[in-house]
Amino acid sequence: MSLKRIHHVAYRCNDAKETVTFYRTHLGMRFKLAIAEDRVPSTGEDDPYMHVFLEAGAGNVLAFFELPNSPPMDRDRATPEWVQHIAFEVDSFDELLATKARLESAGIDVLGPVNHGIFDSIYFFDPNGHRLELAANKGTDEDLARLQAVADDMLEEWSRTRRAPRHAAWLHES
Repeated sequence: MSLKRIHHVAYRCNDAKETVTFYRTHLGMRFKLAIAEDRVPSTGEDDPYMHVFLEAGAGNVLAFFELPNSPPMDRDRATPEWVQHIAFEVDSFDELLATKARLESAGIDVLGPVNHGIFDSIYFFDPNGHRLELAANKGTDEDLARLQAVADDMLEEWSRTRRAPRHAAWLHES
């Protein structure tokens, strides 16, 4: 088997129209299509839904389900809020800063920029409580090769010790 790309990633939303408006307005995403059914095709259950799809660049699609007959949404409380997020790449650090200013002027709280060594990021939440990250790459091909060269060793050490291996500590120490 040869995977081509991610076809789409789907999350739940509180309000499909509000969600599409947010992603169009603040991230410039194109509203690609909507599918609505009263029955779930894969299970046959009676459970109406609205499924919206947004173009996230380079053929990537971010989708949301509004489920009016389900209990109110919540996040996974057993997982720290910073772990589950959707990250999008932007072209440059300047674009990252300009987007941060634009989001803040729209009343959206933004954290960052945060230096991750090979990229810088900002973080904020969509109206559904999903944490979003915008990242501007800055790592060199050499940096990425250096990280790739130690990836298996790091995973093996983590698997044995459950402590952060020092192989890539240079990312946050300079």
